[in-house]
Amino acid sequence: MTQSLCAKFCLGQIVRHRDAAFRGVVMDVDASYAGDPAAPGPDKPAQPFYRVFVMGTEGGFVAYAAEEVLETDPDVTPLSATDQHRWFTVDAQGRHAPKSQPIH
Repeated sequence: MTQSLCAKFCLGQIVRHRDAAFRGVVMDVDASYAGDPAAPGPDKPAQPFYRVFVMGTEGGFVAYAAEEVLETDPDVTPLSATDQHRWFTVDAQGRHAPKSQPIH
């Protein structure tokens, strides 16, 4: 029998690191660890991993985090139009991408 993994979080969902290290928007998901093979790997690579666009006061960055360290953010408020314009490029289909990454 094969095991099927299902992602807990979806694209565009706002999540936070369980240790409050960051809060951000899910922008990609891998079924298992697909990071740099030369980097120290996670303890449990057989779980979904997420690319999360983190919004900080100094700018944004992309974090790569295991599902087990992420949780839904109970303090989610809608993103204002000003913040949306500041942080994202939005295409005609409504897809969002960080300003630093073009939408393909």
